[in-house]
Amino acid sequence: MKKYFSNIFLSLFISLLVLSIGNIAFANNYGTHTVKSGDTLWKIAVQYEVGVSELINSNTQLANPDLIYPGQAINIPNISDVKSIENEVINLVNKERQSRGLSPLSYNWELSRVARYKSQDMIDKNYFSHTSPTYGSPFKMMTDFGINYSYAGENIAMGQRSATEVMDGWMNSPGHRKNILSPNYTQIGVGYAVDKNGTPYWTQMFIK
Repeated sequence: MKKYFSNIFLSLFISLLVLSIGNIAFANNYGTHTVKSGDTLWKIAVQYEVGVSELINSNTQLANPDLIYPGQAINIPNISDVKSIENEVINLVNKERQSRGLSPLSYNWELSRVARYKSQDMIDKNYFSHTSPTYGSPFKMMTDFGINYSYAGENIAMGQRSATEVMDGWMNSPGHRKNILSPNYTQIGVGYAVDKNGTPYWTQMFIK
């Protein structure tokens, strides 16, 4: 698919948003999935909207992740609290778009996974930028994670205590608002992570 990088960079306004620091914590615990005939880790990952690498990391008891057997118990990372917050942001984005006659953006769980990695990477590597020392630009990161797109953009923020607060900040910033309201995008992913001090990091990724 041809990638219109000039349009991508025009749509990505690199303005960094740092507002008041809040304190949101979440627990990362596990559920289980009993392997059925025909299951693979990829099928299980899609079913629960988690990545294969997350499943492998959560199941160190698997001698060979390519070989799973009916009856085995697979640990499933439970980040429902995180996804609930991310979905609040997506709902607010679509309210803003629909109030202006724009089509809502479809939730893309794989894109949210990439956005979540970006937020966590900003915590782990102690930076706040669209360019990651680990993954490079948002566009390279999406491509490397297997996300196909013709247009793409990213918003980031740090410190906002809630979905409403971060959306208010983005909507009051011309560059971030331009991404949120762009007619070029059809899908969205949101990634939320919290550092050890309780500071939230937020990433929105948009694609067509």
